[in-house]
Amino acid sequence: MPNLPGGRKVTPSAARRVVSLLPAGTEMLHALGGGSLLVGRSHECDFPPEVGGLPVVSRPALRLEGLTPDEVDRAVAERLKSGASLYEVDETLLRELAPDLVLTQDLCQVCAPSGTELTRALRTLPRQPEVLWLSPQTIAEIEANLLAVGEAIGRGDAARALLASNRERIARVVQAVRGAPVRRVAFLEWLSPFFSAGHWVPEMIALAAGLDPLGNSGADSRRVEWKEIAAGAPEAVIVAPCGFRLEPAAALARELPVLDGAALYAVDANAYFARPGPRVAEGVELLAHLFHPERFAWPHPTVPWVRLR
Repeated sequence: MPNLPGGRKVTPSAARRVVSLLPAGTEMLHALGGGSLLVGRSHECDFPPEVGGLPVVSRPALRLEGLTPDEVDRAVAERLKSGASLYEVDETLLRELAPDLVLTQDLCQVCAPSGTELTRALRTLPRQPEVLWLSPQTIAEIEANLLAVGEAIGRGDAARALLASNRERIARVVQAVRGAPVRRVAFLEWLSPFFSAGHWVPEMIALAAGLDPLGNSGADSRRVEWKEIAAGAPEAVIVAPCGFRLEPAAALARELPVLDGAALYAVDANAYFARPGPRVAEGVELLAHLFHPERFAWPHPTVPWVRLR
């Protein structure tokens, strides 16, 4: 039974109306069979597809459509420097939805509502909901979040079963690539400027028998220069810009300079890497297939990557 802010606990029968301001939280809820409890979402919650018909409680304060990655980076930096939030919470709608549980995060100001704007909105509610903060930095913490969501909605057994299944899948990957040559890779979470892999992604790479010399395991991704990427002599460059699906990621990847001897891949970052949810196991499988296709076949019908060079 998880402890929540204020020292209170969520009992298994407490949460019956859930608002998720975090795509990973929405995915967890559905993976655990609790999708019917969801009454509101963020504008980025788009998986599974049926959540698209739910009311949108939070939206970005900045209009970023049509901007280049460099322009997005500058606009976000300027907004954060001013002290303003990147998101707006619809306080009227939140009041109407009357949730008893809100899923959100305080890991990244860019990814979802993370502090002041949500606190202000919650103060306006006649009845205060519980707030479950999902802010993992490692795979172990993603697993802990999954268990916490399961307990909060009365589906602890389902959470433990899903966790066991994901661990088995990752163990099969590790067994398949055991003894394989470790692939040197450069995993890019943004391209203008360049940002290396952070948080749980370096762990995923290592489980798939890869090594990213610029990765920052368990901590924020960091800004790097192209000369650093080239100096790492990667055998593969993985383009996975945060918030991007496969096609726009591929369009950006095509603009990268050529690195001799390095394969270039674009992947669906939203589905497998940027969201710390139940599909992390699939992300490890994807990396294993890209690094060692002769040892690990991609076991799913979708093809969420493209090789460009």
